[in-house]
Amino acid sequence: MGFAAEGNEEASGGPKPSAQGAVPSIVAAATSSKKPPPERPENIRVRSLVILSFWAVVLLLGLPVWWWTTSIYRARLPLQEMLEWADGKACKPTFPLQINIEAPHLQHVEAQHVVQATQHALDDLNEFSAHHLRLRLGKHLSPKNGTVVFRDGVYVPCGPSNASCYSDDDDVALTVYLTPQEGISMANAELESYSTILKVSYPASQVPSTSSSSSVLANFVASNLQDLFSEEQAIIASILTSNQSPGYSQMSNPSLGQTTSSQSTSTYSREQRQGMKRALAPELAAKMARRKTRALKYAPTYHITISLFTSTACPSAWEIESAVDEYLTPLLESFSGISNFTVDTQVQLYASFSPSVHQPEYDSDIAAWTLRKEDLSGFINAAEWPLSPSIGAGPTLNFILFVPDDSMAPLAVKDSHATSWLIPQWGGVTILNPSGSDVEKSQSSQGLTKEAIRPALLTFSHQLLSLLGTPQTPASLPFQLQTLTRVQTASLLLSASSTMGSLARLTVALPSIAIPESVAVAVDRTLSNLHTTCSDLRNGEFPSALHHARIAEFEAEKGFFEKSMVGQVYFPDEHKVAVYLPLLGPVGVPLVMSALKEIRRLLSHWKARHSGH
Repeated sequence: MGFAAEGNEEASGGPKPSAQGAVPSIVAAATSSKKPPPERPENIRVRSLVILSFWAVVLLLGLPVWWWTTSIYRARLPLQEMLEWADGKACKPTFPLQINIEAPHLQHVEAQHVVQATQHALDDLNEFSAHHLRLRLGKHLSPKNGTVVFRDGVYVPCGPSNASCYSDDDDVALTVYLTPQEGISMANAELESYSTILKVSYPASQVPSTSSSSSVLANFVASNLQDLFSEEQAIIASILTSNQSPGYSQMSNPSLGQTTSSQSTSTYSREQRQGMKRALAPELAAKMARRKTRALKYAPTYHITISLFTSTACPSAWEIESAVDEYLTPLLESFSGISNFTVDTQVQLYASFSPSVHQPEYDSDIAAWTLRKEDLSGFINAAEWPLSPSIGAGPTLNFILFVPDDSMAPLAVKDSHATSWLIPQWGGVTILNPSGSDVEKSQSSQGLTKEAIRPALLTFSHQLLSLLGTPQTPASLPFQLQTLTRVQTASLLLSASSTMGSLARLTVALPSIAIPESVAVAVDRTLSNLHTTCSDLRNGEFPSALHHARIAEFEAEKGFFEKSMVGQVYFPDEHKVAVYLPLLGPVGVPLVMSALKEIRRLLSHWKARHSGH
């Protein structure tokens, strides 16, 4: 039995461990049970491929699509050339005017000497080199016998009433016809009202000899030519000096000292600019100030509205169509080379004064009702009179014919007693005070005849010239139209050039603004037409220069006011961050963290491999 007990003790497993040794073993077993099982290499590879595929989609597909859909297209613009036009470095506008001298009563040598002496005297008087007159002997003058050559080759006598004496070339600004006259001691000159012909009569004693360097006749002709073109020179000089970039202003101001190299090549030198300022005499400055306040901005098309407003029920009709065709249409057709016009008419009965206007007062001295001058600006009753501010693409010119009530006629302006006045940059008003016979006729026929409307339309014609910026002198309509062509060309050239500079500076200042291809096309067309305009001015082809300047101005405005460009200005970078952050944050954080963990695992694996070696 003792043997059996001993055997059982050995079977129980030998000596038992103590309690202190059993506790660490339990803790270690519990800790080892919380760790996840080691990943298999296949799972690690799959996880790495999933992360890599997400980033591949983001980098190879997401970013290109986002960049393509949100990128701002900026067409390439010739910024340097645009700035050169704005600074006046690309073109120096010149206005060479061709003047023909017709002297059929002088020998060819004598006529040539008069032309040369007049040219020298004219050059001494001219202080504005950009606008210069170039004289030449009329090509129709026959050097043998002082007659002119007709177009079919037949020689005919030349006289003041013979139209073949004068050159009708398109490039001739003025024709001077010299003719001797008996019984006068001094030369005199007269400009025809409906042509560009200056008739100069001189005594036979003033014919210069070919050996003299100057003559009284040459000085007289030069002085008259300078006076005729003085207002045009002053207007163009004002345009070229007032529409300047900052570089121009610094060049023309001696107090600013030395300028930078980019400003040293301006269009005109300091002496030329001082000549421009000297050309602005006080009386010319006053004329240009009036012209600037009255005239509208140039437009290719104007709309004219002629309105008849009556205080009563009559006259309710007028022969306006025939009156316009006879008295106004010829003037509008003469402007066809500068602008186009459309005309419409309307009649408004029982038209009352504006409430803000003081009621007319009766003046017993002139036996008429009078309006105060301070009430003329508020005469138009805009609340009740149907006057459209703008019809169509171009600006509207309003001309109002007002017929007062019989109890308030005749009606005139106080002090001046005028019956018409001009509203700057808007139109004109004419008061029709019919005579007794006209009143009876209107009451019987309920309308105004063409003859009754004629004075009003002639007044509207003069007001129209002022509103279009036509120079006031000289009193020759063809001459004024030629001047207006050159003035509008200079204004459009400077305006288009300034717009190009503004567009270039806007492009540089706002890198985030879109520049569509249409803007680049408009800029190319503008620059091309500007070059053509400058070339035409240099060659004296002023109608063609105006045509191309008009296109340049239109294309420049079209490119600068492109709608797709303006919209991008209101979306700065801060706005974009505020839009993208709430969308990209929840998606980007998991992708970035998983990429960082994968990079750490790869680094640890790489270090373990290298430490094992």
